[in-house]
Order: sequence, then C-alpha cells, then structure tokens
Amino acid sequence: MAGGIRRTGRAGRIVTGVAAAVLSVGAVAGCGGGSGSGGGSERAVGDAAAVRTSPIADVLAKLPARVDGAKVVVGKPDAPRTVQVLVDPRCGYCAKFEAAGGETLLKLAADGRVKVEYLLASFLDQGGASGSVKAVNALRASVDAGRFAEYHAAVFASQPKGKFTDELLLRIADEVPGLRGPAFDKAVAETAYAGWAGESERAFEATGAQGTPVALVDGRALGAKDGSMFDAEAFASTLKGAGIG
Repeated sequence: MAGGIRRTGRAGRIVTGVAAAVLSVGAVAGCGGGSGSGGGSERAVGDAAAVRTSPIADVLAKLPARVDGAKVVVGKPDAPRTVQVLVDPRCGYCAKFEAAGGETLLKLAADGRVKVEYLLASFLDQGGASGSVKAVNALRASVDAGRFAEYHAAVFASQPKGKFTDELLLRIADEVPGLRGPAFDKAVAETAYAGWAGESERAFEATGAQGTPVALVDGRALGAKDGSMFDAEAFASTLKGAGIG
C-alpha cells in the first residue's frame, strides 16, 4: 500500500483467492503513525493521551459480537451480507477508517443489513514497540464482557501517540459502561489472550494483505483506491454499489 507502513510478508508464501484480491489493490493511503480522529466525550489520560468514545456509543452498546476462530463477528448472525475488516489497533489510518467508513458499517450492522468480521492484526508490534498485541488482547476480552463494538470504537478513537499500555486500555474501558470488572481487568493485566492475538495476526497474514485498513466484500477490497473508506458518506455510496445498504 502506498503512503504508509507495509507489513513484511513471509518469503515463498503462495497467495490465492482473497489474498490475490487484496494484493491487487493500490490503496491511496495505508497504515501509518499518528492518532486517529474520534468523536464523543473526551478527557485527558496521563500527560499524553486522551480517551474518546464513539458518537454512536449507544448504538454500539446494543450490537452483539462473538468470536469465530480468529475473527470477531459483529452484528446479527442472519444479516444478509458480510464485510470483512482488517485493522491493526495502532494503525493511524485504521483509526481514520473506523471514525468514518467503520462507523457507517456498524450503523448498517445495527439495522441488520450486514455483519462485520474483524481480523485484528498486530504486525505493528514487530519489535514490541506499539502495544498492538495488548490492544488486541483487551479487545478479545471485551467480547466476553459483551462490550466489543463500543470498546473497539473507543480504542481506535483513543489511539495514543506512543504505545498502548495496560493502564490506557483500562482507562478506555472505564468509559464503556459494564466493561470493567475482575475478569476483564485480569485478562488485560495477564495478557490472557496473547495466543488468540497471535492466531488473529496469522489469519491476517494469510489474506495476503500488505497493510491496513482493508474492507472486503466477496473478496473484493472496497474504498481503498478512491479513498472513500475514510469518508462516511462516500463509503456508504461505495457499499451501496456493492449491494449493501
């Protein structure tokens, strides 16, 4: 992907199907540094970060989520269409997508028109610098608490300039009613889902994607070439063109 950080692929890996579709995309912008744009309420965290919640947090709080192998699936199981979303919690462009096209998707999920399958990558953690694995671990724990969609949006909206830490992830969780508790806090402190985070990263790699964010419908990447995935209204039109909405 042009304009951002690319994931380094494994030598000799054979790319087929969805992978080929992803690799053929020439995205306007790929994964890079910086914090994402957010909305909703905001308050300072420590000296450098701020916690932001989604402007549609009340809608997200009602969305069901479940773990399906290496994916987290959000929305009604009988939704007629599926969109697969590939994101890394520390990717600045992913935060921009989640605040725009991602919000559009979740509104459609709330209406029962689509379900969203998230593959949570952590390739930006190579070298241990970003805290992506910590964030993926906390996101996985939020599924057990029934608060994934709302927490997911808050995590991306609250991207720090530095790395995700346990303290920041817990402070973000403070803004999601019903999420904090002994089980969630322990899962964050002990990185209880590190193994699952690794599984999710490997599933991301298997798609052949060279960066994030990516939104796939029937194996076809949408909103990357024209940049519509970073604009809520434009992405809604892109989805309608794919028969969603």
